Amino acid sequence: MANLLKQHLQDIGHHTYVLDGDKVRHGLSRDLGFTEADRAENVRRAAEVARMMVDAGLIVVVSMISPLKKDRKLARSLFAPDEFIEVFVDTPLSTCEQRDVKGLYAKARRGDLEHFTGISSPYEPPEMPELRLLCNQISPDEAVKQLMRTIIIT
Repeated sequence: MANLLKQHLQDIGHHTYVLDGDKVRHGLSRDLGFTEADRAENVRRAAEVARMMVDAGLIVVVSMISPLKKDRKLARSLFAPDEFIEVFVDTPLSTCEQRDVKGLYAKARRGDLEHFTGISSPYEPPEMPELRLLCNQISPDEAVKQLMRTIIIT
């Protein structure tokens, strides 16, 4: 969805970058694990990079799991109110497991992965996101339409 959104935004002339959680983990945060403290630091680093990119004039789509409310609150605090839109990609755990092409949920269920969100590590749903996408009920294209309506840029 993040890449689809990026394409839609670029098609209408906006400079956009997707800051993907996996890419951040393999680069900027490669020294971090998945403990609560490491996850908080990972979110902080991604938010700081996003802040710099926004300062440079980009629309930044941050696509990552941020399981704790306090970490999302910290990320939001770095931005002006009109610069930060929290999107809750609300998908049941069973759907996440069905769609898991990397087999990570199965590994977590077997105990091979520690601190896995939704299995052995908590997830605190956002209380008041700007947008909640029910991704087991809508297509990626419909999700992007909802995102575009939410972030309309005039």
